[in-house]
Amino acid sequence: LVEDPRWADVFDGIDLDWEYPGACGLTCDDSPYEALAGMMRAMRAEFGTDLLAAAIAADASEGGKLDKADYRGAAEYVDWYNVMTYDYFGTWAAEGPTAPHSPLTAYPGIEGEHNTSAATIAKLRAQGIPARQLVLGIGAYGRGWTGVTQDTPGGTATGPAAGTFEAGNEDYKVLAERCPATGTAGGTAYAKCGDEWWGYDTPETVTGKMAWAKKQKLGGAFLWEFSGDGAKGDLFAAMHEGLR
Repeated sequence: LVEDPRWADVFDGIDLDWEYPGACGLTCDDSPYEALAGMMRAMRAEFGTDLLAAAIAADASEGGKLDKADYRGAAEYVDWYNVMTYDYFGTWAAEGPTAPHSPLTAYPGIEGEHNTSAATIAKLRAQGIPARQLVLGIGAYGRGWTGVTQDTPGGTATGPAAGTFEAGNEDYKVLAERCPATGTAGGTAYAKCGDEWWGYDTPETVTGKMAWAKKQKLGGAFLWEFSGDGAKGDLFAAMHEGLR
């Protein structure tokens, strides 16, 4: 597919998204610890010098997803990891506590200081993965609750807020107009409008995250995903400018 001459030079390589080797996502996987490294070794042998990347978990908890597979061994074969540094919190905890889903750093009252981008990157680097192979994930969406009375994170809720495609989830482009940010926590933003509470990134918080990524000498950043961004590419523009 990548090298098909009918669309020569369209693709640079392949990005693999396994959620999650040796752990549970929508379903549970029982692959052995070494399976990820073995798969990446085989992919590199097949793809040669084409780019090979992989989207990986951001679970920095002790014994969590990043401990279930040989991410360090697999890193020998990939050009970079797209680290999915978002969805640390969400409306799977339907009654709260409210929390921004993509905090960069810990903030007072956060449930588990490992639930941050900084903790995830630190864990991967401690495993021996070079910073230049780690790419920071930015979400172009928010996660939110309804029935909330508290302005700051940590409030109770009655359930997920309504969303265009699924309850508790809404695109940045919608939230920026409907429920503008009212505060920040842990390097990301949150918004309280009526009885709804949302956590999401803004161009301003993305700029801060890019400054942090540069200081950490990370390989860059990626956005999930373009359709949720503003009409002028607000978040992606902030990423581009922040990494220059």
